[in-house]
Amino acid sequence: MTRRLRAAAAILAAIAATRPAAFAQVKNPDTFIYATIGEVDSLDPAWSYDSRSHHILRNVYELLVQFKGTSLIEFEPLLAAQIPSTSNGLISKDGLTYTFPIRKGVVFHDGTPLVPEDVKYSFIRYMLQDRAGGPSSLLLDPILGINATRDKDGKPIPDLFQRADKAITVAGDKVSIKLARPYSPFLGILASHGEIISKSWCVKNGCWDGTEATWMQHNNPQKQSSYLLEHVNGTGPYALDRWDRKNKEVVLRRNDKYWRKPPALKTIVIRSVEEFATRKLMLQAGDADTTYVPIGNFPQVQDMKDVKIYDRLSKLETPIGIAFTFKLNTIANPYLGSGKLDGDGIPPEFFSDKDIRLGFARSMDHETYVKDILRGKGSPTRGLIQKGMLGYNADGANVTFSPEKATEHFKKAWGGKVWEKGFQFTMVYNDTQPNVQAMFQMIKKNVEALNPKFKIDIRTVQWPTYLDQGHSHKLPMFLAMWSADFPDPHNMVFPYYHTHGDWAFRQNYSNPKLDKMIEDAIVILDPEKRDKAYREIQRVGFEEMPQMLIADRFRFRIERDWVKGWIFRKVEPDAPYGDYYYDLSKEAK
Repeated sequence: MTRRLRAAAAILAAIAATRPAAFAQVKNPDTFIYATIGEVDSLDPAWSYDSRSHHILRNVYELLVQFKGTSLIEFEPLLAAQIPSTSNGLISKDGLTYTFPIRKGVVFHDGTPLVPEDVKYSFIRYMLQDRAGGPSSLLLDPILGINATRDKDGKPIPDLFQRADKAITVAGDKVSIKLARPYSPFLGILASHGEIISKSWCVKNGCWDGTEATWMQHNNPQKQSSYLLEHVNGTGPYALDRWDRKNKEVVLRRNDKYWRKPPALKTIVIRSVEEFATRKLMLQAGDADTTYVPIGNFPQVQDMKDVKIYDRLSKLETPIGIAFTFKLNTIANPYLGSGKLDGDGIPPEFFSDKDIRLGFARSMDHETYVKDILRGKGSPTRGLIQKGMLGYNADGANVTFSPEKATEHFKKAWGGKVWEKGFQFTMVYNDTQPNVQAMFQMIKKNVEALNPKFKIDIRTVQWPTYLDQGHSHKLPMFLAMWSADFPDPHNMVFPYYHTHGDWAFRQNYSNPKLDKMIEDAIVILDPEKRDKAYREIQRVGFEEMPQMLIADRFRFRIERDWVKGWIFRKVEPDAPYGDYYYDLSKEAK
């Protein structure tokens, strides 16, 4: 070794010796790296309705309240200074008015102080922007008693600004919200949605100015029209450092002016790495602190050194399922073949025939899917509502795999024309879902075995394309799975069965009978009657089969053993993979 190299080695050794002992075995001690799949859709809280986006929003923006630890019924204040209750007088005796004293001394990332008017603006903007298939109904329903801001002709309802302005009022340091009717899960909604943004910052950057005169111009906007698409100014423990869309990476930096004790970690890197082999090597080398592992790859990590695994986690979510689009968009749609029932394609209304849906449902082998694809980490489902919630029915109906029954349904579909002429179309999954690929291959094999005229292609697309094509009704059949927005059975059935629900919107599905049943159930106060109502909703939904429900599954999480503080919050958007990083630190074993 030359004198120069020896000198350099001595310097490096001296530097290493001065490092804190706790960091000696920890790679990148101030930085947390999450190697995941998929991409962020939008950073606008009033637009975003996907787990990847909400994972970021959870850390850069804040809500009025949040769930306390792992509880789904207890809350703790965030930007509100107190949790409203009838005992402290912040919930009115009739259960209609919730008053939130707003925390003082909080500033946005740009240094602007948080004021109650920011809360009012955030909530009204969230409701009145109401992009198609978006999250606005979460606040519209309890506050204004409606699920959409547009009439049946698609035009904004003129008096909604006045109604919203009257429902949400500011007095001193308090914001009061008057509900349209008693709504028991309201605090649970606010613990998951309704991020607070800076009114002055939004207006300065060309967003809605908060007036009645202009709100309709910002109703149901195009995604690209919002400054908040890729710009963030929240009060959260982390601020957006950059969103590198080309390299699929989001970097967050610690908010050193955070109103609570600043978080332990200085930098958060959320990196989209589509290849599992690469993610595995990153975790193994300590270049990722946690990563997404598909269930089929679990055996490759279960004995990995220096990691810990949390297994058999039950997230608050609906079963894995497949959704059918009842009326497909034919404009520039590559998935419909000829677009006719002539053996070379399918017509736009192909899946509106119930026998088609039942034929596919009877072609899905639930038991084999759980055993071979989920590797036993799940069970054939009994309904939309998860065990432990009102409406769960352990004896709920579900179809079973039966080629004979599937054949009967396909022979009846479209007056016998489907069996006679056959069909051809493409099932689409996004490129981060290898388990869905396996599911689709199973369906393809089983359906094509029934009739040589049945032809199904399978194609993968990138996550943003998948989202856009789903919202524009171009996907014939696609994965349906829902992570609950709040812990209540309403949020399980509404997205699937109500005309204004997220999945029903994507599917162009509408059933007035189910709409009314869902709207009636949310206002029932008696638990026993409410339980019965949600069981009946599932029964009717099962008979209609707008989606075929396949399996409930267990989740698991893997992380380096130097990660400390992780809490499994069942309603976190990207749980158990993405995190609320304020909880976390990295420490040597």
